[in-house]
Amino acid sequence: MALPTRTLGPLKVSAIGLGCMNLSQAYPPIPSDEDGGRLLNHALDAGVTFLDTAALYGDGHNERLLGSAVMHRRGEFTLASKCVLDVVDGKRTLDGRPERIKATCEAALTRLRTDVIDLYYMHRLDRNVPIEESMGAMADLVAEGKIRAIGLSEMSATTIERAHAVHTVSAVQSEYSLVVRNPEVAVLETCRRLGIGFVPFSPVARGLLSEGVTHDRYEQGDIRAAMPRFVGEKLAENLDRIAAFNRLAREADRTPAQLAIGWLLAQGDDIVPIPGTRSIAHLDEDIAATTIAFDSSVIAAAGALFPPNALTGARYAAPMQAQIDTELLAHEELA
Repeated sequence: MALPTRTLGPLKVSAIGLGCMNLSQAYPPIPSDEDGGRLLNHALDAGVTFLDTAALYGDGHNERLLGSAVMHRRGEFTLASKCVLDVVDGKRTLDGRPERIKATCEAALTRLRTDVIDLYYMHRLDRNVPIEESMGAMADLVAEGKIRAIGLSEMSATTIERAHAVHTVSAVQSEYSLVVRNPEVAVLETCRRLGIGFVPFSPVARGLLSEGVTHDRYEQGDIRAAMPRFVGEKLAENLDRIAAFNRLAREADRTPAQLAIGWLLAQGDDIVPIPGTRSIAHLDEDIAATTIAFDSSVIAAAGALFPPNALTGARYAAPMQAQIDTELLAHEELA
C-alpha cells in the first residue's frame, strides 16, 4: 500500500510516520518484543516509510527492537533516531559534548544493526555545550557516512538558526497538536524560511485527542501521571474542553484521532506527524487520516476550539520543562 509522501530535507517519507517510543517505555503496559515487532511490520505493510526511535527509549531497547524486527526490510523505510538524551550506566543523561554524541551514535548503529541512520536528531539542547560544538559532531557523522541528515528536537528558533549556520538541518521535531501550539510562536516560521521539515510528536496529545484519556488512574510508570495537565482537577477541566472536539469529529464521521492528525496535515505540506501506539487497530486508524479529505470548514472549526493556552496545567513538570528550548506561549503555565 502506498501512502501520500512528503519531504524532510533530502528524505522522502510517508505523510505520517510512526513514533516507536510506546513500544518500549512511557505508556504501560509495554508490549512484548513479538507484539512490538508485529506492529512495526504492520506499519511497513500499510505504507508507513518513516520510523522514529531514540537511544533514550527503554535504555536502548527500542533501537534493539527495530534492529531485530525490521532491519531485514531496511530498504523500505527512513530510519530516524536521536542522541544527547541517553542512559549511561543506568542513569538518564543530557550530554551534548561531541564525544558523547559520537559514542551514542556508534552504540545506536550496533543496536539498530545498520550502517547508517537516515535522520539523526539532537534530542534536546544541552545548555552547557554551545550548539555549534554539538552540530560540529553531527556534521562529522554526516561526513563519515554514519548519518545522512541532521535533525533537532524541542529547540527554539534562535537555536535552530545557529545550528543551521554550521550544517544544514533537515528536520525539527517538537510536540505540536491542536492543544500544544508552541511551534507557532516562532519555530514553524523559521523552519519554513530555512527549508527545514517539521515533525510533530504527540499529535493526539498523549491520548487526549483520541479518547485515550478519560481519568487519571494511570498504570505505574505512565509519564502522564507526572504531567500537570493530565491529573486532578486540571485534567477534568481539559476533558470538558475536549468534549466539543470529540463531537465535531463524530459530526464529520471521523474519529477524534483522525481529525487531530488531519488538522496537522492541513497546516502545511512540510509537516509529517509521528503518532505512537501499541495497537495495530489504532495504527490503522491513524494511517487512514492521510487519505481522508476533510472539509476546510471542519479543519477551521477544530483549530478554533483550541486557541493557544487552551488547556489548563503545564505541559511538563519543572525538571522536564527545564530541558525544553522551544518558545513558551504567552502566559503559558509552568509547573
